[in-house]
Amino acid sequence: MHRSLLRSLAASTLLGAVACSQDGMNGPDGDAYTIMGTAFNTAPVGMENTATSYNAMGSDGMPWEGPGRGFGRGMGSIMGGREMMGGPGEGGLMGGGLEANYSGEMAMQRGPHRGPFGGGPDGRGGPGGVGGVPITAGCPIATNGDITCTTTKSGLTIKTVYTIKDAAGKPQTKVDSLTTDAITTVTTATGTTTRGRDGEVTATVNNTSTRSVTGLAPSSAQRTINGSSKGSETSSGTNRDGKKFTSKREAEDKTEGVVIPNAAGPTSYPRAGKVTRTMTVTATVDGSTTTKKRTETLTYNGSATAALVINDNGTIKNCTLTLPRGKPSCS
Repeated sequence: MHRSLLRSLAASTLLGAVACSQDGMNGPDGDAYTIMGTAFNTAPVGMENTATSYNAMGSDGMPWEGPGRGFGRGMGSIMGGREMMGGPGEGGLMGGGLEANYSGEMAMQRGPHRGPFGGGPDGRGGPGGVGGVPITAGCPIATNGDITCTTTKSGLTIKTVYTIKDAAGKPQTKVDSLTTDAITTVTTATGTTTRGRDGEVTATVNNTSTRSVTGLAPSSAQRTINGSSKGSETSSGTNRDGKKFTSKREAEDKTEGVVIPNAAGPTSYPRAGKVTRTMTVTATVDGSTTTKKRTETLTYNGSATAALVINDNGTIKNCTLTLPRGKPSCS
């Protein structure tokens, strides 16, 4: 194919992407500075410390830097690898993509409590597993056996309360690799944080999550996960174009009856259950306010291909997602 034709096709693709990305998201003068696609690339700051289906570690503990023109991440490669105007995160799903426990990337390793949603022998499950703040010797234990662990990071106070039980439902004051069967965690991450050397963006965050994992005991045939999380990030500052902005990003997700077999293998994707994820972003720049909303509903059906329904600001797409590392394929 001639180079001139390639350049023509590339230009038309770029213009089409710009038109699509800017539709309904421009400022009062048609300027592109209020494009908000990048807002969906990451989850609200602080959610990386909670138990959530979002791959929130991609936020790097930094609030969104606001709406602005230019290039973002996550919509696919356009024009030699640069990505136009941002969009949903890694793999075409918002909030940085799907957390590894939900996609099947976390293999079911040998040994008790290993693999997806596992707590480890000392309860150090991390946000993607069963908990948020790791259990240490300094975590106080309540009279009912609940363990509360607290830490601070980047202006946030993070607290996790663990409820640990054996297969008979008896409370335990620590995670036992042989007898612990169920762990429930309630995590909060709240406070104020900034991004930029001069604090160009300041964000107040309020995040909560609850996750219950049963079937952790070695004798259990499968693990069942239920839970939910909510995160909000209210920010103000200066965007990349030097314009003052205010924004609020809200994300939530709900995990309903997700089941993963306790069988060692190269992949351990869920065989049943549903995950519903929603993000809403409202931003104001120079007196012009824009709101965008996206919902992703993922249903596991026992195969390596999960059903995915995307509602992008009122536009519904029926898709499939090949586990563990596929991207959405939509009709």
